[in-house]
Amino acid sequence: MTQKNISLPDCEHRDAQDPLHHLRAQFHLPEGVIYLDGNSLGAMPRGAAAAVARAVTEEWGEGLIRSWNDAGWVSLPQRLGDKIAGLIGASQGTVVATDTTSINLYKVLSAALNIARHDAPQRKKVVSERSNFPTDLYIAQSLCRQHGCALELVDAAGLHDALSDDVAVLMLTHVNYRTGAMFDMAEVTRRAHAAGVLVVWDLAHSAGAVPVALEDAQADFAVGCGYKYLNGGPGAPAFVWVHPRHTDRFWQPLSGWFGHAAPFAFTPQYEPASGINRFLCGTQPILSMRALECGLDTVLAAGGTGGDAMQALRTKSLALTDLFMALVEQRCAGHGLEVVTPRDHARRGSQVSLARTTGAYPIMQALIQRGVIGDFRAGDPLTPGSDIDRADILRFGFTPLYTGFSDVWHAVEQLRQVLDSGEWREERFNQKQAVT
Repeated sequence: MTQKNISLPDCEHRDAQDPLHHLRAQFHLPEGVIYLDGNSLGAMPRGAAAAVARAVTEEWGEGLIRSWNDAGWVSLPQRLGDKIAGLIGASQGTVVATDTTSINLYKVLSAALNIARHDAPQRKKVVSERSNFPTDLYIAQSLCRQHGCALELVDAAGLHDALSDDVAVLMLTHVNYRTGAMFDMAEVTRRAHAAGVLVVWDLAHSAGAVPVALEDAQADFAVGCGYKYLNGGPGAPAFVWVHPRHTDRFWQPLSGWFGHAAPFAFTPQYEPASGINRFLCGTQPILSMRALECGLDTVLAAGGTGGDAMQALRTKSLALTDLFMALVEQRCAGHGLEVVTPRDHARRGSQVSLARTTGAYPIMQALIQRGVIGDFRAGDPLTPGSDIDRADILRFGFTPLYTGFSDVWHAVEQLRQVLDSGEWREERFNQKQAVT
């Protein structure tokens, strides 16, 4: 693709040949918008509004409390968990959809620390990547204070060397939220286990975006969210997976009634459920669960099983991101953009991040004004990490279910026009909003 200039007709031809192109019809996409922010919030499935309305007017309005049984509300965490399991390489009955990613991380990191400290009391450290998603680091900081542990942050290249005999848990996000760089889950897990360290994986930027094989990798714990590539809607329930070898060893710290072995026995003493159900906590947000179910079904529509769907989506994802990088380099050369997402297919997720020394935020705002929606992530000039950690980033997420090759061409053309015209320097694009 990089040997010749890529034209719009080239991209239109690829759309015509795309076996997943019909899946775009599953989504409500505003006219005139190219949506490249599914790595922050997935587009709305067309069926979501009707499903939620039905849950409100029929299940809640008519069924009332009977719907816990009659409409199957009580088993939604497990049923949706089984759908997610197929997308992340987990067995049926080992995943539940529940709570938020941060809350689920609190549960599994606490359980991991308890297991590690029980088996090896000298292990009093959690290691994570310096550029991990901040909420993960905040949760780890809180738990380290509670458990008398220390959190050590290192660059990705130094993770293996950091796995000393005082480390209890390695906590990583599979796909880095800023750069789109992806860890080799199996290799990282193997090395951690060889050092006696448990591994907690955050799949927020992986589930529904790249194939994941938790069981094949012998991972220990995993969490992820439902509102990015799983298209579950803003604030959608997250999910949690625990390898069966760990589920029954310790209580998770949020011992709510839905995690009880017999929730409706209403006994005063807590007895945890066996298996993954003990990682439930309180009453589920049923309306949000119904929306998440619609989102999961849009992903599963890409293939007969979860694994088949993810392989099909991955093939297109790599083609879309390859195209975007090639077009940026061809059409936006000389404007100070640096592709910081790895070129190696095995090392990247489903996004492309562009670094720029100045102007990243207003450039993105100008793009959004033109109907190309991505997002901005600020760097930290004081971080001791790499130059990439300090750089401001324009992020573009590629959801193969509804993103086409022509969309990529038009998005880069709009980026070229924003840069060539210098319109991003206008004051209106330089006013920071609360959400960037």
